[in-house]
Amino acid sequence: MRVPISWLRMFAPIPEPVDALEVGRRLTAAGLEVEAIEQVGHDIRGVVVGQVLTVTELTEFKKPIRYCRVAVSEAELAGAPDSAAGVICGATNFAPGDRIAYARPGAVLPGGFEIGARKTYGHVSEGMICSAKELAIGEDHTGILVLPPDAPLGADFVAYANLRDDVLEITVTPDRGYAVSIRGMARELAGGSTPAPRRRCGCRCGWRTAGCAASRSPST
Repeated sequence: MRVPISWLRMFAPIPEPVDALEVGRRLTAAGLEVEAIEQVGHDIRGVVVGQVLTVTELTEFKKPIRYCRVAVSEAELAGAPDSAAGVICGATNFAPGDRIAYARPGAVLPGGFEIGARKTYGHVSEGMICSAKELAIGEDHTGILVLPPDAPLGADFVAYANLRDDVLEITVTPDRGYAVSIRGMARELAGGSTPAPRRRCGCRCGWRTAGCAASRSPST
């Protein structure tokens, strides 16, 4: 079972900064089997919220190619479009005024893919306008990721989208079925509502909880 720590924080008090190893240790102490801890979103750097200023269609090519100017600050938004970064993009699902995830030159995308500035289609492309698939947050690669209009211009996209997280790989044993939910896992982490310990009782029922009346007799 994969459990994002951000989901656990919705139901259990986990202080900032989050120590994933400590969370794993506490769950292990509660009797759960934490197999691994995976960091997600930590390998994305240099991607910010940008706004498309202008779009120029490059019609001399066989496929749709657009040369866009992208602003990442209020000063660039108010200034001349030619002073903003220029980016080549093949997607057509956006328009001037849209806010997007912009990978600046020097940015790193999932898998260690580094973004640079390069000349292509007759223009210098300074970075990349990203799709959901390129950011590893979805499978859609048919167009770029268009953000809500109130996305904060220039903000770190990973922080804005809450992409950084630690994911626990946990094996839930059959006797802890209550932990097959995030809420149940959070109860274990918070140290509350743990089922009564099991032990062999004196009746024919076999394993019972401590609440079994017969369990007050000597163990067999």
